[in-house]
Amino acid sequence: MEIKDLKALVKIITDTDITEFEMENAEEKILIKRGPDKEYVQIAAPTAVAAVPAQAPVAAPAVASTSAESVTVADSGETINSPIVGSFYQKPSPEADNFVKVGDVVEAGQTVCLVEAMKLFNEIEAEYKCKIIEVLKDDAAPVEFGEPLFKVERC
Repeated sequence: MEIKDLKALVKIITDTDITEFEMENAEEKILIKRGPDKEYVQIAAPTAVAAVPAQAPVAAPAVASTSAESVTVADSGETINSPIVGSFYQKPSPEADNFVKVGDVVEAGQTVCLVEAMKLFNEIEAEYKCKIIEVLKDDAAPVEFGEPLFKVERC
């Protein structure tokens, strides 16, 4: 196959939503793949609750959090935090609906968002039944380890 024919073939493939093309004859074999292969991984990290506000009596011990996805109690309420560094996504694909929206009540184990890290999409799940009070990140925004993603209220 000549280079001009190959260029035309690549253009045809990139102008469509075809992700893989393979052609074989007696003389040659052509395989064209586009886009990265995406793998979906589900992660459910254990949750710990920080139970001591700043003005709490000294006798009340705090629960230490060693988990990646932790729930913290702050002036503004509890939050679901990112267990990893990556990019925050509210929906499984650009044309799909968001996993959750403000006002939704989610069950323990229900997926609330995705965090993409190194081409792997990690499902972030609610650790307990709660109501989504606020979405703290924009879609496709970068997130850091432990950064709050949602403000929630236990149900």
